[in-house]
Amino acid sequence: MTLKNRRDFLKVSAAGTVGLMALSPLACTSGAAADKKSFGVGLQLYTIRDAMAADVPGSLKKVSDLGYKYVELASYADGKFYGYTPAEFKKMVNDLGMEANSSHTAVESAVVTADSAKLLADAHAELGVKFCVQPWINDEDRNIETYKKMIADWNNVGEIMKNVGIQFAYHNHNFEFKEMDGMIPYYDLFLKEMDSDLITMELDLYWATKAGQDPVEMFKKYPGRFQLWHFKDMSEQSAPFYDVIKDDITSVGSGLIDFERIYAARETAGLKNFFVEDDNQGNGKPFEGIETSVNNLTTKILVS
Repeated sequence: MTLKNRRDFLKVSAAGTVGLMALSPLACTSGAAADKKSFGVGLQLYTIRDAMAADVPGSLKKVSDLGYKYVELASYADGKFYGYTPAEFKKMVNDLGMEANSSHTAVESAVVTADSAKLLADAHAELGVKFCVQPWINDEDRNIETYKKMIADWNNVGEIMKNVGIQFAYHNHNFEFKEMDGMIPYYDLFLKEMDSDLITMELDLYWATKAGQDPVEMFKKYPGRFQLWHFKDMSEQSAPFYDVIKDDITSVGSGLIDFERIYAARETAGLKNFFVEDDNQGNGKPFEGIETSVNNLTTKILVS
């Protein structure tokens, strides 16, 4: 994902607050979609960000009709989600037979106050999500000292989130696995210094694989630390690299990652929820891309 796009979706407010029917729920979905919902597949809405910017209700209905059960948000600003109050957005999602159970929102490297974190936590508590996720670190903040400061801040935010019943989490890319000052930040700082009771990991299986990591071995070494996953596939095998280059992202099950092997280790990981994500928006066909992903997940990967 580009820094510009991610910043557009993860804004902080001008005041400095961190960016933070009578029908039955499944009445608007086909029988096939209703069956797919039983697998509990989620979608990170960053995957369809252009569609969400143009038509939130219509886009969410398409997601539901394809069989997704959960959505993970990627737009919080000034107490609202995609321009809707927490109650409004929650109702819209629930009326479609889905649940909003996770949200990406950035706690940046600037000063984080208890008040700003509480505002963020309260808005997400009203929305009803179970997880709130730190999704990105800006280029200029990718150094050991800033990492240490941010992790300390995130532990504080995690405690505030826990007080309102929300689990804070961290979503990786590949740069966290690049050696820096004689250490691998993801292992030697993030997993070591993040309070495991306050911060869980949302493991992006694509980015970890691009960095040369084996998710199953990660689960064995740090059992229970990976409650959330991102499913996205890669179409090209390459040597490990650490720049955020995403040219070969493809629909889940259409590429090279052995998701069946990874999913078989879900109990060791501590998995609770997972989400399809395509940073490239399906290369111009986001809904076709996420349809392929949910079909492959529910007919091949999750049933193996």
